Amino acid sequence: MSSILGIGIATLDVINIVDGYPDEDSKIHAINQRICRGGNATNTLVVLSQLGHHCTWGGVLIDEPDGQKILEDLTSYAIDTSLSRVDSQGKVPVSYIILNQRNGSRTIIHHRDLSEFSFADFQKIDLSCFNWLHFEGRNVIETARMLEYVKQLYPDLPISLEIEKPRPLIKQLFTQVDVLLFSKTFAQSDTNIDNPALFLQKMQQQIPDTRLVCAWGAKGGYALEVDGTLLHNPAYPPSQIIDTLGAGDTFNAGIIDGLCRQQDLATALNHACRLAGKKCGQVGFKGLVSK
Repeated sequence: MSSILGIGIATLDVINIVDGYPDEDSKIHAINQRICRGGNATNTLVVLSQLGHHCTWGGVLIDEPDGQKILEDLTSYAIDTSLSRVDSQGKVPVSYIILNQRNGSRTIIHHRDLSEFSFADFQKIDLSCFNWLHFEGRNVIETARMLEYVKQLYPDLPISLEIEKPRPLIKQLFTQVDVLLFSKTFAQSDTNIDNPALFLQKMQQQIPDTRLVCAWGAKGGYALEVDGTLLHNPAYPPSQIIDTLGAGDTFNAGIIDGLCRQQDLATALNHACRLAGKKCGQVGFKGLVSK
């Protein structure tokens, strides 16, 4: 199995389950509430760890009870957190999530008072220990320096980059990685059309040497090989959609897992869609991968 380093944030998620999304200026009761660890990169690592990979997280936490909860959760999934930076000032990022049990949709309000993992933090890492690097598309200026650093010192080390939403200067990162993992949200905001194939083809004109992947919810997943081969795999919805939170992160883990196993992109795409479908049918990530 591969040794994978993920760079991104970890959050505390406060999830309120409701029977239908509330109207503005209304008061409703939550059916249930749970508090758990979140964050795109750490979610992806949690799935990859269950798939048998050795996973390490690079990020920032605060020395406080909420930070300890996050560390305990990551440890329970065998995620190595020794490379993370622990600050004494600030507050662990918190995501307040409204989860609609009728259709599994989630609405997120995010608050953070915490500095990002920096290039100086990243430089301290011995990258020779890893077979794959995965980054969240955030903290763009510092991430650009990290990617350039990797390409200079370890040009053959594969890198995947998750692009969840538009950010200033985000496209400057695109040429520095081997696999781009786009969300439907980003694709729609970039093209203003509801067509993942056209989006990927447009992207390939700008970055022809990069494998491109895009999750598209109920329509499954799409990918574009560097030779122009367009791939599509249908979704595998569960009998009942229970929790879509983290489905995209799970999809990304499926792609990374498949490529780490030297699968072709079509096989990895199918694997990713199956994993994401299973995630939508259960609460959280525990037991997502059958032993």
